[in-house]
Amino acid sequence: MRIRKRYIVVILLIALSLYWLFHDDTPPSIATGKLTVEDAVELKDYLLGEYVLRLSKADDGAALKVFTANDSDKILWESLPGKSFLQCGFGEAAVKESRGLFTVKDQRAKIWTDQRITSINGSDSSIIIKGNFGVDDALTYTMSWSIAAEGHLRFQISVSGPTVNRIYLTYHSSAEESFYGFGEQFTYFDLKGRRVPIIVSEQGIGRGAQPITAGADLTAGAGGDWHTSYAGVPHYLTSELRSLFLENYEYSIFDLRENDRVQIAVFANQMAGRVLAGESPLELIESYTRYAGRMRQLPDWIQQGAVIGMQGGTARVKEVYQALQKYEVPVAAFWLQDWVGQRKTSFGKQLWWNWEVDEDRYPEWTALVDMLEKDGIAMMTYINPFLVTVADKSNARRDLFNEAAEKGYLIRDEHDQPYMILNTDFSAGLVDLSNPQARDWIRTVIQEQLIASGAKGWMADFGEALPADAQLYSGEDAFVAHNRYPEDWAQINREAIEALGDSLSNEYVFFSRSGYMRSPRYTTLFWLGDQLVSWDHYDGIKTAVTGMLSSGVSGYSLNHSDIGGYTTITNPLKDYHRSKELFMRWTELSAFTPVFRTHEGNQPDNNHQFHSDEETFQHFARFAKIYAALAEYRKQLGKEAAEKGWPLVRHPFLHYPNDPEVQKINHKQFMLGPDLMIAPVLDPGVDEVRVYLPKGEWAHLWSQESWQVGEEGKWLTVAAPLGELGVFVNKASSLSVKELNGR
Repeated sequence: MRIRKRYIVVILLIALSLYWLFHDDTPPSIATGKLTVEDAVELKDYLLGEYVLRLSKADDGAALKVFTANDSDKILWESLPGKSFLQCGFGEAAVKESRGLFTVKDQRAKIWTDQRITSINGSDSSIIIKGNFGVDDALTYTMSWSIAAEGHLRFQISVSGPTVNRIYLTYHSSAEESFYGFGEQFTYFDLKGRRVPIIVSEQGIGRGAQPITAGADLTAGAGGDWHTSYAGVPHYLTSELRSLFLENYEYSIFDLRENDRVQIAVFANQMAGRVLAGESPLELIESYTRYAGRMRQLPDWIQQGAVIGMQGGTARVKEVYQALQKYEVPVAAFWLQDWVGQRKTSFGKQLWWNWEVDEDRYPEWTALVDMLEKDGIAMMTYINPFLVTVADKSNARRDLFNEAAEKGYLIRDEHDQPYMILNTDFSAGLVDLSNPQARDWIRTVIQEQLIASGAKGWMADFGEALPADAQLYSGEDAFVAHNRYPEDWAQINREAIEALGDSLSNEYVFFSRSGYMRSPRYTTLFWLGDQLVSWDHYDGIKTAVTGMLSSGVSGYSLNHSDIGGYTTITNPLKDYHRSKELFMRWTELSAFTPVFRTHEGNQPDNNHQFHSDEETFQHFARFAKIYAALAEYRKQLGKEAAEKGWPLVRHPFLHYPNDPEVQKINHKQFMLGPDLMIAPVLDPGVDEVRVYLPKGEWAHLWSQESWQVGEEGKWLTVAAPLGELGVFVNKASSLSVKELNGR
């Protein structure tokens, strides 16, 4: 019977995997209609600051173009000739949530595609285009253009009519144009040819890797897809140096599937966004982050060595610390997420979401904090905006869930009761951040429970899970508020440390998983969330690179991953356990990122750890020293991030936008600042890497061999045994190859 049941499960997984691979239920793009311009509308150039809007008409029809006054050949935005650039519609959004993973299906009821322009009026401060859709003169729109305080060209679209709750903006793109950004995109760096939904969500388990995705969908509806992201952002820049972003918090979709166009959908009757001008990718990022906000510099202490993520209690921390000292590992902090106590669930080892020190698990907590502090090592802990009941936790001293529930500080369900959200096999209440008193309360919890306990930093986890059907204190539609929640969560954590005063608050670090457009102005550090302990490009080590590269384009200047990944699965059909080789290669990669932090994963006993054997420990110690040796260089890059919004981890395109070979690079290469080119080993059993070097003089970190590369660039293959990922130093920089070698 057991064997038969196993075969049935195998057959179901195979069937679901095939369905997942070959079934495409994404709707087609909205068709463009005809663009008509009334005879009374003047076809001419409309000047607005440094920008020009040109309405013209040719044999193929009327079109609207945007360019700068000093370069009419550089088109920043243009409609398709003779085609409507605005469409609108009505639909019902079917929002499904499973363990924080959100999917949205749009049931379209009515679409209006033909557009008429009836008037254009210009002044020194704005240009206003008015018109209607189709033959329905009552269905009117207004599109205004103005100069924002940040120097951007701002557009605002509103459509009349009580039935309209969709706006579509359709405009030209070339077939060769690549699109980068959209926040954290984990599988693809160039999104041309794809449909990109923007909604903050759990990323899922597998995200397309099989059979894990099919298994997660079958058991929990939580497999995810290539586009599911903790931090989607409605922003991009392109290989043709065009950039646009939306100001909307409503659900939006960027449809890039057609060769000749972009179509943006916003689930609302209004759309607001901005068109940017810049001469380089870095200039466009600098311009964008004037609105989105910029991340402050990290304090020196976190850059001096490894952040050791572990669990197990006071005695275990001391034991591991002694081993770290033996191997002379530079340590910046211990990150003890189980400071609140540990509970076993169907997913593995999870935490008690009741934010106080578990004195049984960590006896003499204050003495432990003091001991580490004397050695210059910080204590870091954990919090999220959920709260659980503690009836089954015998040593709880404070019941935060009941406090919040009694005061009305939790989001409510349709019955006006605390909305209990399923996580793995337990449910939790979510703090209602639309309630000013609830915000004050959870901010005080952070100050009294985390900061007062001696924590110098913490993981500010989650933020993705606000249900679309929740009842909020503010009365706002929760589906509209959903993408704002992670910004609010980061803002509260930031306010908690800023209350300490400038001199102290700058020494604290919290790191966020979820985010939206303006999260960089609040959070002090991002991390990429829960990667699978695998090699794949859907959810494994490769996504750590792609996630840092894409998010850096969207202003997430300081980002990093769990060394070795997090999500571990034990299953009779296929185990996903962290191998020694994967951990060692992830260690190498992480030494060239903003923060060097380990994580045991959700099943620590099934994962290879830095202390699992002698070879791994020595390897880890060496790369921790390399990471520490780059502290001053990262500090310079952090200053750029704070002043200009530039990311520390960069796609080579940001520095070499005119090199066509650079645009072909995906996760196989990245830069740390302008002076280090890194080609990590991202596949098992590989002992060499192929790398592209753009113009300049580059030195190989390990052999110290150098190449003078001309305009044509150079592809080369170099040896990359364990301990020697591909690293090349720009010899025009002040970085010393010998000092970084780590030997």
